[in-house]
Amino acid sequence: MANPFGQYAWYRENNSPGGTKEVGLKLPNAWGLFDMSGNVWEWCEDGYDENYYSKSPEKDPVNNQSKEFKVLRGGSWNFIPRIVRSAIRLRLTPDNRGDGLGFRVARTLYR
Repeated sequence: MANPFGQYAWYRENNSPGGTKEVGLKLPNAWGLFDMSGNVWEWCEDGYDENYYSKSPEKDPVNNQSKEFKVLRGGSWNFIPRIVRSAIRLRLTPDNRGDGLGFRVARTLYR
């Protein structure tokens, strides 16, 4: 049976030949955003603290305390589906580079 997750994300089992893909080839998520899972790990503003969410505010937590490690989310094309989710955090030093790492240009919308 086909994995419906494959309609939304690039990951190891559905990416042959391996590597990053052009944005927008898969379906958007429920919020209309493309490639939030898979393709590349996306750098986030947050510094990494293993226990941050147990002590942070519930709404819009931002952690700029850690200078050593930064958070990446979303998984990449060379990971298994269980890891390719925005709920999974990876930590790396900001000087890391690779074909599975990227970023998303974003802005705050005000009402």
